[in-house]
Order: sequence, then structure tokens, then C-alpha cells
Amino acid sequence: MLNVFLAQQPTNLDAPGIDYAAILPILIILGAACLGVLLEAFLPKHQRWSGQVALSLLALAGAGVALGAYVGGSPAAGTTTLSGTVAVDRPALFLWGTLLALALGAVLLIADRSVEPGGSFVAQAGISPGTVQDRAQVGSTGMQTEVFPLTLFALGGMMTFTAANDLLTMFIALEVLSLPLYLMCGLARRRRLISQEAAVKYFLLGAFASAIFLYGIALLYGYAGSVRLADIASATAGTDRSDTLLFAGFGLLMVGLLFKGSVGPFHTWTPDVYQGAPTPITAFMAACTKVAAFGGILRVLTVAFESTSWEWRGVLWAVAIISMAIGAVLGLTQTDVKRMIAYSSIAHAGFLLIGAMALTEEGLSSTMFYLLAYGFTTIAAFGVVSLVRDASGEATHLSAWAGLAKRSPLLAAVFTFLLLALAGIPATSGFVGKFAVFSAALSDGMAPLVVIALVFSAVAAFFYLRVVVLMYFSEPAPEGPTVSVPGAFTTAAITLGVVVTLLLGLAPAFALDWASAGSFAMPS
Repeated sequence: MLNVFLAQQPTNLDAPGIDYAAILPILIILGAACLGVLLEAFLPKHQRWSGQVALSLLALAGAGVALGAYVGGSPAAGTTTLSGTVAVDRPALFLWGTLLALALGAVLLIADRSVEPGGSFVAQAGISPGTVQDRAQVGSTGMQTEVFPLTLFALGGMMTFTAANDLLTMFIALEVLSLPLYLMCGLARRRRLISQEAAVKYFLLGAFASAIFLYGIALLYGYAGSVRLADIASATAGTDRSDTLLFAGFGLLMVGLLFKGSVGPFHTWTPDVYQGAPTPITAFMAACTKVAAFGGILRVLTVAFESTSWEWRGVLWAVAIISMAIGAVLGLTQTDVKRMIAYSSIAHAGFLLIGAMALTEEGLSSTMFYLLAYGFTTIAAFGVVSLVRDASGEATHLSAWAGLAKRSPLLAAVFTFLLLALAGIPATSGFVGKFAVFSAALSDGMAPLVVIALVFSAVAAFFYLRVVVLMYFSEPAPEGPTVSVPGAFTTAAITLGVVVTLLLGLAPAFALDWASAGSFAMPS
């Protein structure tokens, strides 16, 4: 029977063409991640940290060089490779560059071992929290160096996710980027219980979101007979089939994407995970995961569902308003700095969704610029958070930040600048990003939504300014927390974030021009 079956199969199958130059940045990152696993297996313990740091930085630099070399000669209309499953176009290249740059800052924070002796990660993750062994390893200098290849695997998944040209590839990339994050959230050296709680919550909610996403893919396949974005677009353009499968599948698909982007009301994991995860991982998630999620949202809405925008735009209007309201209003009630930034990210996700809904060149470029600006500001902000410490580790309660300007004027000034950028004050990247997104929305007829966004932006500015007032106009507690002297890696990460935030606020033309250089590849 098997021989008969094999004899009936065509013998002239050709291997799919692969444009190695186009996907070389992804190959470098994933190859380095695999090599990092081998380093963990064969290097002595005392050499792993230096080997993993060097490998991670070299991989990011190599991927950046490969990306820069390809951008100069890349086709303006983009190209598809791997049997059309990956689209390497100008938006994908911009998002790859953004992810690599943000990952550099995150890896620097992850690698630092001077702020927290031994690093922010446990030496042995399998030890039960609260035991004698767990308390003893807080003072050890060992570090769970598996975090470096896990970071690279997550980054490779993010890059593939933003370039996925069909929904099945997008789902696989979603799992590749998510699974390492679930693990890394539970590796905090201190406050082990809350760290493990964050990992479990993120894993369970992420599993549900992935299942919903996959069910949406199944419904869309039932409607269009294909999982390719271009085929779904062709099916929606002219067909006599029922739209029930189409919009049910679209709704479930968007739930999975909005969950990853921390868009309310699909945000429930965000505050707990941001608070419980090691701060360098929080910075990595807050910056890079949002870029990947909204890169996927932009591609799905623009390539596959642009012709049906009249039907779904009203629903996404409501989602954007809910996200901005949750982020701005609940952010006012927070007493923990990391949770406050988490609710800030939910409000910013609502602003980003406004740009994603525009479905114009201005909407695409402004949203990608916003992702770049927000990412650098967020990484620098979490770098600052890691420096304010007491006997139990990071002092994230707002009361610990009272009078910080008297203890460390420079750190207070840096954090003030970053908070003003998140609030969208002029001369910062946050102002330019919001101005670009709101301008694109106005041009596309979304004036009422822009007015609502401006109101919630003003509300959100209050909890940023509250921290500024607390730092400058309150007296520090007599036995309050101390400000740690940052190591070279943390200093570099914070400096990078601050400099980019300032440059994009004063001279954003280069980044805006690059973001506007092209649109998504539209294969026939």
C-alpha cells in the first residue's frame, strides 16, 4: 500500500527558493541562540556569563550589519521568500532594525551584575522559594545564564512575527517569542514567589490567547481556503460566502494579537507580569513585545482585512477607547512604579491602535515611529527603576521615591525626562510620536477618537507628574532606599535610551523618513 502511495506522488517537486540575504538577520539571531545553548552545555560555569554576553552582543551586531547591508539594495516593493511565508518589505526591515536596537538595550540590562551582585537572575531556578537554599543564593554571585539564549530565541520569534506572510507562520513565531518569556519571568533573584506567580499567570493567559488565535486561524481557513494574508484579502474582496466565518475568525485572531500588545481589555496579565518579572525582562517585554505585536497587527489589518475596514473599525474604536481609559484611569491608583508603567503601556497601546486603524501610509509610518520612540524610553525608564534599592532589592513603592532628587539629582533628572517623554511633552520623542499618530488619524477621518485620546493623554500625564512632584518636593525618609551606582552595562542602556529619546524629539526626520520609505508587500 505504501509503495502504491509513493508511486502516485509527483517526482518533480522543487525545493522552495530561499532569499538568504533577505532573512540573514533572523538566521544570525536564531543561529546564535542555538550556539548559546551549546555554550551552556560545554563551557565551565565561571566562563558562561562572559561567553554568553559576548555571543549575544556579537549576534545583535552581526544581524544589524546584515540588515544594513540588505536595506541599501532591497527592492522597493519588498520580496517574499520561503514559499511566500515570509515577506521582507520596508516595514519589516524598519521593525527588524527597531527590535535589534531595543534588544541591545535590553541585553545590556540583563548582563549587568553590579547593581544586583550576581545579576538579577537566580543561580538555580529549581530551588523552592522561601527555603534556606533560596535565601542563601540571594547573596551568591552565580547567575542563570540560560537567559541569554532564551532572549535571542524570543527576539528571533519577534522578527519572524513581524514579517510573517501567512497566519500559520505567524502562530509559530508567536509561540517561539512567547515560550522563552514565560520562563524568564520566573527567574527573578529576589521576591521569588511574585516572580513565579508572574510566570504562571503569563503562561496560563498566554496559552488561552494562543488557543483563541489558533481557532481564529481555523475559521479564516474555513472561509478563504488558505491561511495566506493575500488569499484572505482576495476572498474578502469578492465572494458569495457567508461572512460569519470571516468576522468570527477575525475577532478571535485580533484577540490574540491585542493580548500580546497589552491592549485593554485584553491586558489583565500586564500589571502583574511587569511587577513580578526581573526588571531587565520587564524592559525587554515592554519594548520589544509591543513592537512585535503591533507589527503583526499592522500587517494583518493592512494586507488581509483592508477591504473590510468599514465592518471592523467601529469595534477597534471601542477597544482603543477602553484601553486608553483603563491605562489612564487605573494608572492613577497605582502605588508601585512598575505597575504604574504597566498601566502606562496599556494607555500607549490604545494610542498605537489609533495609528494602526488608519490604514494609510501616514498611519503605518507614524505607528512604527511611535513603537521606536516608546521602546527606547521604556527601556531607559526600567533601567532607572533598577537603581533605587533597599535591603529587599528594588524599592518600587512610590513612597520610596520621595525626595529622590535630594539623594541623586542626576537620576531624578533622567527619570523626570523619561516620564515627560511618556507623557508626550514637547522636545521629546513621545510628543513627536503622538503628534504623528494623531495627525494620521485626523487625516483618515477619526477626529472624535483623536479628541478622546487627547483627553486620556492629559489624564495619564497626571500620574507621571505625580512622581516628579514626589521626587522634587517631598522629603526623603530618614532610612529610605539608596541609589545604587550603575555598572557600565546599565549606564550604557540608560544613556542609549535617553539620547535616542532626545534625538527623536528634536530631530525625528531621519526615523520618520525611513518609516515612510515603503509599504507592505502585496503578493498576488
